[in-house]
Amino acid sequence: MSEQTVFSRILSGEIPARRVYEDDQCIVIEDRAPQAPTHLLIIPRKPLVNLAAAQKEDAPLLGHLMWVASELARRLGLEESGFRVIINNGSGAGQTVFHLHIHLLAQCTMCEGDLAQDLPQ
Repeated sequence: MSEQTVFSRILSGEIPARRVYEDDQCIVIEDRAPQAPTHLLIIPRKPLVNLAAAQKEDAPLLGHLMWVASELARRLGLEESGFRVIINNGSGAGQTVFHLHIHLLAQCTMCEGDLAQDLPQ
């Protein structure tokens, strides 16, 4: 990833952001335009453009990011009420910052719509 993104600028400390969690592999911040009462962004320190850019050697990092999502959900008491984890890959999927990140959303009703309507019972 050659150009600076807002996330790389946050990671470097150039842009301030309230970090709700951080470790040697990632940081977690609150989304500045939340789509749910709880909307966190899990951002790896490694500057991957998106999920499709990940290589086999990135598998441990990807697993760690998912673990962080589940750990934050536990810390926030979201297991019972539920939460959603989203990764947008590419502009056609809604990705606006081209540095891989995971959205953790919770504390609102989310449904799948008709996505499972045609599945066998």
